[in-house]
Amino acid sequence: MNSGFTPEKVEKLADLLLIGLTEEEKNMVFEEFEIIDNNINKINEIPNIKEVKPMTHALDDFVFELREDIVEDSISIEDALSNCDQVDGREVEVPKVVGE
Repeated sequence: MNSGFTPEKVEKLADLLLIGLTEEEKNMVFEEFEIIDNNINKINEIPNIKEVKPMTHALDDFVFELREDIVEDSISIEDALSNCDQVDGREVEVPKVVGE
């Protein structure tokens, strides 16, 4: 079963999403779609797969209990900032990672 993904379709979808992809990136995306498609085809080959009920959780006997919301005191800002390497007043300084 073929999913219908082609390098041309990947390029068209990238253009529609305004994602500029290089030829190398387009090929990488196409190859990843092929891998995903092959894995889905393997799953579809499992006998009676369409009769399996969807799961809502990985554990059938999963039980959760909500805890009571209790307001507790927290540490002071000064104590919290004492663990930081660089501080500017009441703010934590972090290295710039975007732009120049």
